Amino acid sequence: MSGPPLELHVIGDSTGDTAARVARAAAAQYAAYDLRIIRHPRITSAEGLRAVIRNLDPGAHRMAVFSTVVDDELRALVAQLCLEAGIPHADLLEPALSALQAATGTAPERVIRPVGVGEDYFKRIQAMEYAIANDDGHLTNPLTQADIVLIGVSRSGKTPLSMYLGYLGYRTANIPLVRGIDAPDELFQVDRWKIVGLTLDPERLKEIRQKRVRALGSRQQGDGYTELIRIYEELEEVNAIQRRLGCPVIDTTALALEEAAGRVIEIVDRRREAATGR
Repeated sequence: MSGPPLELHVIGDSTGDTAARVARAAAAQYAAYDLRIIRHPRITSAEGLRAVIRNLDPGAHRMAVFSTVVDDELRALVAQLCLEAGIPHADLLEPALSALQAATGTAPERVIRPVGVGEDYFKRIQAMEYAIANDDGHLTNPLTQADIVLIGVSRSGKTPLSMYLGYLGYRTANIPLVRGIDAPDELFQVDRWKIVGLTLDPERLKEIRQKRVRALGSRQQGDGYTELIRIYEELEEVNAIQRRLGCPVIDTTALALEEAAGRVIEIVDRRREAATGR
């Protein structure tokens, strides 16, 4: 059940990606709230900025403004307008620029530039392509090429987690484990430290599957896909396979995607170091 709504308005003079990431990371500490991040990108004039703030109604919703604006006049205007409107405001860029100015002895240029391509950019693109090509057991590449292999029952969150890990630069494959069907042989040829199991609360899994069935317009549930007793049996059988593989299992029931990804990475890094010494 969702908690009270919380709007985080991201104001940037470019895409606003940086502020959105920080906003999401900070909001993860307020998991009880129904979070909504609203971007206002490419704000480069006082008129545009005033229009954004004028349309915000702090009396109707809990809200805060996160900004990454490099122009001095606009940066000051964001703070002024938020103060006048009674909206909490965080200037995310200025503390970082002040620290760099102190370190270098040089004032920032205050020029709007998109964040350049980092050296990990192409690695992340390749990892995302790998995750897409090796989703839900459809293996286009050898499983041994994966950095991470996720296994679990249908609708346990494998696909979105794989895609997010790919975005972070980890080539991730995911394999569905189906009741009554043997796990693929390739799974037993992978370094065990790469494998992480996923599980979910049975009641929650039932709800997710029922929504999935309704979305597909199917009324045929006789195979036990959405029956609670069958789900318990399925989870027990899959858990036995996960134990056979000796993999840790993460319960994703109450985890945000970012938190689940962090736990997977931490587990794989720790197990890799223990297995390989690096």
